[in-house]
Amino acid sequence: MTTIEWTDTTWNPTTGCDRISPGCDHCYALPLAKRLKGMEQARGTNHPKYQNDGDPRTSGPGFGLTTHPDTLDEPTHWRTPRMVFVNSMSDLFHARVPATFITDVWRTMHATPQHTYQVLTKRPERLARVLDQVHAALGLTEPLPNVWLGTSIESDDYTRRANALRQAPAAVRFVSAEPLLGPLPSLDTTGIDWVILGGESGPGARPLELDWVRDVIGQCRTTGAAPFVKQLGTVWARSNGAPDKKGGKPEAWPADLRVREYPATA
Repeated sequence: MTTIEWTDTTWNPTTGCDRISPGCDHCYALPLAKRLKGMEQARGTNHPKYQNDGDPRTSGPGFGLTTHPDTLDEPTHWRTPRMVFVNSMSDLFHARVPATFITDVWRTMHATPQHTYQVLTKRPERLARVLDQVHAALGLTEPLPNVWLGTSIESDDYTRRANALRQAPAAVRFVSAEPLLGPLPSLDTTGIDWVILGGESGPGARPLELDWVRDVIGQCRTTGAAPFVKQLGTVWARSNGAPDKKGGKPEAWPADLRVREYPATA
């Protein structure tokens, strides 16, 4: 299980990644991989998922992109339906993940329609091309109804990612604006079903202006996307005496920001 507010559990058929934009600067997964690798080394063993080091300029210890074929069948063993965040410790559409492996991930999702899968990437430009290959390999003529495709957009410089997402076949499309590092005046939520919003948490967290969140919620109301405010971030929490360090308790927020909706199809 997981503490991520908008999902039930995580599944990591790949681990590791490389930072490609400012939203990656304080990635929680990178130091976690380093810690997990160090803990295992102290015991004289190797953690099965965090043995490969990444490029120190963009990645780090234990965080080299790695596929894990032995984890592909994990969801088939879960008895009750779950909302599943795919790759909380990686990006399935990283350039070094082969299309054949992504096909294997899709095969598992196709075989487990009781679960809903949330696939989030910072590389949506790869989605349409790779999914054409995946659908052809599996004989699919329509996108899987239990798979949601999303992209991360942290500032207005990256709103183009939503355009790439719209080109991909998906039953549900979503945007994760977390950490939200600036206003998104250029974001077009047309054809987007769900928008997650959140301030940055942890050491060195950058501030969130609440009006940035309000503006995106307003855009969602115009186009029919469902907004989900996850947290207001460490800076806001510290400045406002919030009961938790991430500013993740809605009862402490301004009333108009207490919005946690899911797509209508959900």
